[in-house]
Parts: sequence; C-alpha cells; structure tokens
Amino acid sequence: MSVKQQQAHEAALEAQGVEGGLYAEHQKIYPQGVRGRFRTIKWAILVVTLGIYYFLPFVRWDRGPNAPSQAVLVDLDHHRFYFFFIEIWPQEVYYLTGLLIVAAVTLFLMNAVAGRLWCGYLCPQTVWTDLFFAVERLIEGDRRERMKKAGDKWNLETFAQSMLKHWIWLMIAWWTGGAWVLYFADAPTLVYQLATFQGPATAYIWIAILTFTTYFFAGYMREQVCTYMCPWPRIQAALTDEWALNVTYRYDRGEPRGSLKKAAVLRDAGKPAGDCVDCNQCFNVCPTGVDIRDGLQIDCIQCGLCIDACDTVMTKVGRPTGLIGYDTDINVKRREEGLPELKTRIVRARTIVYAVVIAIIGATMAVALGTRNVSGLAVIHDRNPLFVTLHDGSIRNAYTVRLSNKIPEERRFEIRVEGFEPAQVDAVGGTRGANGWPVLTVGPDQTLEDRVLVTMPRGGSHRQHERRDIEFNLVDLVTGATVRVQDHFMQPEGDKK
Repeated sequence: MSVKQQQAHEAALEAQGVEGGLYAEHQKIYPQGVRGRFRTIKWAILVVTLGIYYFLPFVRWDRGPNAPSQAVLVDLDHHRFYFFFIEIWPQEVYYLTGLLIVAAVTLFLMNAVAGRLWCGYLCPQTVWTDLFFAVERLIEGDRRERMKKAGDKWNLETFAQSMLKHWIWLMIAWWTGGAWVLYFADAPTLVYQLATFQGPATAYIWIAILTFTTYFFAGYMREQVCTYMCPWPRIQAALTDEWALNVTYRYDRGEPRGSLKKAAVLRDAGKPAGDCVDCNQCFNVCPTGVDIRDGLQIDCIQCGLCIDACDTVMTKVGRPTGLIGYDTDINVKRREEGLPELKTRIVRARTIVYAVVIAIIGATMAVALGTRNVSGLAVIHDRNPLFVTLHDGSIRNAYTVRLSNKIPEERRFEIRVEGFEPAQVDAVGGTRGANGWPVLTVGPDQTLEDRVLVTMPRGGSHRQHERRDIEFNLVDLVTGATVRVQDHFMQPEGDKK
C-alpha cells in the first residue's frame, strides 16, 4: 500500500468514527528499575538460564573411547546428537518430534495456569532484553535520567556512556552467538580455533549472524518483537479461560483513582475512594509500555514488575498491597457483581488433560529410550532380478543389508535367516562363523552396508510356493542381543510343480 493509499484509508476510517490507522508510530520506552518479589524471581531465572546456556558446552561427560566427551553436542559430521548419557541417531528423529510436542503442550499448561508465564520469565527475548535494560540503567541511569539525556544535545559524557553501553551490548551479543556454535563442536577446541583465527568459516558466519540478531532484537526491537513479531500472544489469547491467573489491576478496589489528598477528602465526606493514587509507577516499570489499569492487553508479557511497583507504593502510603496481582477473570467479575471470590482452581479439566498428555508422551519416550536396541538392521530385496536360477537348479535371492552399531565399540554380528530349510547364506564382505552363518564386523558408532545371498538348493521345501516369508536375524556374538526383520524369498512360478 502506497503512502497516498494509506492516508486515504486512514481518512476513511476517521470518517467512520474509527480512531487510528494501519501503522502506529514507535514510542521509545524507558522502563524504570524496581525491586520486589517478582523482580528477584526474574533475576534468579536470568542468572540460571543464561548460566546454563553460556557454560553448558564446557561440561564434560565420559562416554568411553571413540566417543566425544562433551555433555551436550550436536555432531553434524557424524550425524549424532548427544545429551549426557543419551545418544540420538538421525533415524530417531521422532524423539525430537516428541520433545517439540511436550514443549508445545507445556506452553499450553503454563498458559492455563498463569497466562504468559513463558513470555514474562523464560522467553529468550525477555531474558536478553532484561539484561540489556540492566546494562542501560547501570551506565545511563534510571528512567528520568535516560529520558532527560534523550531530549538534550549530546556532549562528551553522553557520547561516552552511549559508546560504552553499545560496546557491552555487542559483547553480550557476541558471546551469545559464540556460545550457540559451541554446541556443534568440541567447545574448548573450537574456542581455541576461533581465538587463533583457525576456526571454520561457517562458525564465524553464524557468530556474526547471531551477534547481530541478539544485538538488534534486545537492543532496539525489544517490545516490538513481543507485540508484532511473536505469534504466541495471539495463540495464548485463544487458549486461555476464566480460571487462568493473569496480572490484573483490581478495579473494584482501585477506582475511583486519585491523589492521596483527594482520596482522603472523599473518604472524609463518606464517598467512595480507590486505593490507586495515580502515580503511574506500574506504567513506568513496564518493559512493554503497558498501563495495566487499562485491562489485559496483548502487549503485556505479564512479568509481574507492575505488581512490585504498586506494592512498594501501597506500602509507602499505608494501604494494603495487592492492588495489582495475579487474579482470575471469574473472580474479577464476581467482585464487580458483589459476590464472594472463588478459590483459585489450578487443578481442573484443562490442566489435567495437558499434564496427562505431557506425562504420556514423556513416559513413552523414556520407555523407548530405555528399551531401544543399540544395533539396527535394514534389509532391501533386489528388484531386478528378483531371483537367479543357478546352473545346478538352485534358486538364489540377493539382498542389501545395512547394519547399525550404536555404541562406541567394535562389534561382530552373525546374520541368520529363518523361515525355511535348507538354505545357504553368504555375506559378500563377511566371514563364516562356527555355526555356518556369515559374520560381519561393524566399527564403533558406525553403519555397514553389505550384500547377502540366500540360496535354496534344488529340491528344497521352498518349491511348494512362489513367494515365502523369511526372517533375517542380526545376532550380537557377545551379548546375544537380536534384531529381527521380515522379508521374503522369491522363486520361479513353475517350481510349484
């Protein structure tokens, strides 16, 4: 839409009595520092989550010989994902699917319990933006100082402060990008390579990309990411219900708002007066510029900082705390109707369903991990030709087999074929074992592809059928663990005679 079209559309909206246009001019937000219970919780979560993110690549985990010692590693070269004692192969991508489903349902559960808990406390955008705000306040001062400096002309002091702030932001963003790439290679080794300019080009490229995005999103976009770019506020608004806890301004107690002096006069005259002193502290501390007194809004990430600010003011003016707090829609409506509040119901049908789904998927993945076989077998029957008649009249079928060894030790496997007798089984790249079956050796954490020939001598029992089901058994010669795969043996139709 062109500028003229936009202006014409806005004029049409105004003519219809609709305020506002398609675009809102960005208003810079200067959140004020605050102390309190929720601010402390946010600091604790910030320290723990960023500490895990930055230093987890350096945690070691002994997996024995021929295996990486990094606790959490995405090994793209060898197509493996390691998470402490768990090793995931490419064909086990369904575990990732399960984790994504659990993560999604956990978000639904958090929303059903207390609204946008993820957005307010755990979202990476929130965490890094919070850290950038802290740096900004530390260097340039709190809300009033920053607003004053923004309106004044630059001088040497403000220029130096701005340069220092942006340099620290860049260092945080740089370490953020650097930490991410450390999950894809041995961390100490890669750090040395990067420091000595011997690292792979892809590492430098990804560090640059992630440094820029972190610096841009946390330093400049900030609340715009939450308001305009993130889809979760729209999704969670459709998932919530009247029993979910949300940060709420209690109108029944706060209104009519006014100064302390005005409220005192009203109370002396026997008229209703609200506890809200209209100090705007709840608005001043909000990282997204929301006035919670206007009701629940899509911009609000429900971080609880407005609760801390309001409680501080209420304590100073001698009024009870809790004018802003976590509350349910159903209790807000009941107070408006003069009815008693209902006890908060965390455990209800919605939360039980979410919890059960999480438990079922989690238990299923845990059982699958605990019982999965550390060896694998895949069999593909040759399609052209389906069989070969040898000079002595015997019938041979050829198969391509792929053996998987999922542990960091060399293993020897015996390939057995069951389903008819007699039969001769040969592996092109194997040896013959003591039992007469072919034996193949697979290296540590590797796969092996080989050709297996199954031959039925002339006059064998197979000659009663054109196609016969058979079973390939892959047997570990040390542990006896067996993997079974069904396939079939083909023969000429004329052999039915």
